[in-house]
Amino acid sequence: MELKIKDGDYVTDGAGGLRHVSGREALLQRVLFKLTARRGALPFLPRLGSRLYLLGGESPVGRKGAALQYVTEALSDEEDVSVTDVELGKDEQGRMNIKVHLLYGGEELKVPLTVR
Repeated sequence: MELKIKDGDYVTDGAGGLRHVSGREALLQRVLFKLTARRGALPFLPRLGSRLYLLGGESPVGRKGAALQYVTEALSDEEDVSVTDVELGKDEQGRMNIKVHLLYGGEELKVPLTVR
């Protein structure tokens, strides 16, 4: 069981405690954290995070392959999770939108995120 995080803060249970998550919800929370944190930003955990923030510097032809590599690298320590695909797009402000396709316990999960 892990503590629930929303918008970067722990979520309270309304009775002075903190809410917990487990299973699929805990996995999705960890995945989002690992993919949005910049790899190397935490000195004591240099392998935590992803290099997705570097995608803007990749050529359009190599961008999808780089995204797949960065996602796989960031999630390499997650047991029972396989990265099956990534989809890339851009929003109106030019930010890159990524949809990560995962296989977890025989179930396909799609995790959307925006790279800034």
